[in-house]
Amino acid sequence: MRIRLRFWIIGVLTLFAIVATWIMDPIPQNPAYHLFADTRYNFGIPNFYNVITNMPFVIIGIIGIIRVSRSNANNPFNLIYSILFVGILLTGIGSSYYHLSPDNRSLVFDRMPMTIVFMSFLSAIISEYINRRVGLWLLFPLITTGIVGVLYWYYTEMFGTSDLRFYALIQFYPVVMIPIILFLFKKPDLNEQLIIFLAIVVWYIVAKLFEHFDYIIFQFTGFISGHSLKHLVAAISTSYILKAFLLKYNRKSFHNCVKNV
Repeated sequence: MRIRLRFWIIGVLTLFAIVATWIMDPIPQNPAYHLFADTRYNFGIPNFYNVITNMPFVIIGIIGIIRVSRSNANNPFNLIYSILFVGILLTGIGSSYYHLSPDNRSLVFDRMPMTIVFMSFLSAIISEYINRRVGLWLLFPLITTGIVGVLYWYYTEMFGTSDLRFYALIQFYPVVMIPIILFLFKKPDLNEQLIIFLAIVVWYIVAKLFEHFDYIIFQFTGFISGHSLKHLVAAISTSYILKAFLLKYNRKSFHNCVKNV
């Protein structure tokens, strides 16, 4: 497939996603969004299991930041992955903070770091598979777009016109676009990394399914909710980001550090 056609496909799909989001009716947030199945109080911590299951994000984020600082990666990858792992770290902190007292205000601190992860990961994929300069150039505009999407949602919530359209676009556009980029711009020398990147997307989709069936899973297991499992499975997804980075930029320590991730 000609390179120009590949870019046209990416451009047309992106434009379609933006236009479709713009013209659709506002998507209100479910009033019951903050009502989770597991609200147990343990060790003086409310909603204990939904709080504590965010700790893997913190651990992976810290390990990622350290590994990037010690790697042989060059710009733009050092910058992109540094921001990505900072986003993962902040996701663990922000989500823990939100679950201590779930409401719209604290939800901002949960959603904003996640947009940093989504958008910096998309930037990393563009840099790896399409063009390094383009990926780096898009990094901060993408992150800014993600933050604005969260702030727009919060603004509409404050005025009683809840609208999740643009946050939904920010969250799901990378999930759809990344596999398309991997398919259109696949490289033989990145086949092992390609499998890992696809695993990241698949684990994230599984996490969203656990989130959707929060109450059903808690009723079935009696000890862990779908939302808590969502945190753990999403953390597995982010661990594969670390695995992909080490595979390419720190291969000697890869098998020792994340062999069983």
